[in-house]
Amino acid sequence: MSEKPIHFASDIHLGAVPAETERSFVRWLMHTADCASELILNGDLFDFWFEYGSVIPGGHTRTLGALADLVDGGLPVTLMGGNHDWWGGKFLTDDIGLTFQQGPVVRDLAGLTTFIAHGDGLGRGDVRYRILKAVVRSRSARWLFRWLHPDMGTALASHISRTAALVASPSGAEEARSKVLYEWAVEKMAAESDLDLIVLGHAHIPLVHEAGPGRYYVNLGDWISHRSYLVLREGERPTLERWESAEEG
Repeated sequence: MSEKPIHFASDIHLGAVPAETERSFVRWLMHTADCASELILNGDLFDFWFEYGSVIPGGHTRTLGALADLVDGGLPVTLMGGNHDWWGGKFLTDDIGLTFQQGPVVRDLAGLTTFIAHGDGLGRGDVRYRILKAVVRSRSARWLFRWLHPDMGTALASHISRTAALVASPSGAEEARSKVLYEWAVEKMAAESDLDLIVLGHAHIPLVHEAGPGRYYVNLGDWISHRSYLVLREGERPTLERWESAEEG
């Protein structure tokens, strides 16, 4: 058993957030390297990520370098595919050294049987998104997208993404999404008594809910408004913390 906790974060949306947000995130990664035993990034690390063979999206050099340093230093790093970066790629796994997961996983973490998923497509409603998700993740759609020039593909993804508007003016959509994921998680925990912890992202609203003695649902929040992250330590209640500017000095 490691004395160091496991850190989780999600919804950083690099590429759609101010440069200072990325710099802050990199400083938090350096902090994680010193005090955590594992790092799990639960989707939407990037606002858009798609690898065109030997070409990757530009930018994020410092984040990618920091993640590579964490892996080289012996810290396991897992990236869950989110609705913005589900496509992953060999650059992340082979060059950076991340473990990349496109779908939900169940793991034993800090003594808790833990279900981890980004959260998009879970719960009731949003039928149009479910249809879109099935289309854009299909083999044929990915094949066709590769034929677009990377600049055109990135511009198209930026046009479709609503993150930039969310950064400029937060909306009430996150509250509705948070409620749907909360209800889904509570129902899943009631149906599956072997689960001790469910960790989701996607809703952008931090939440820790105790569904029963020693059983929890956590939504990680985001780095757009909250800079929130989960600290999971064996024998302790999961806690959401906020990376404050005062901690960055």
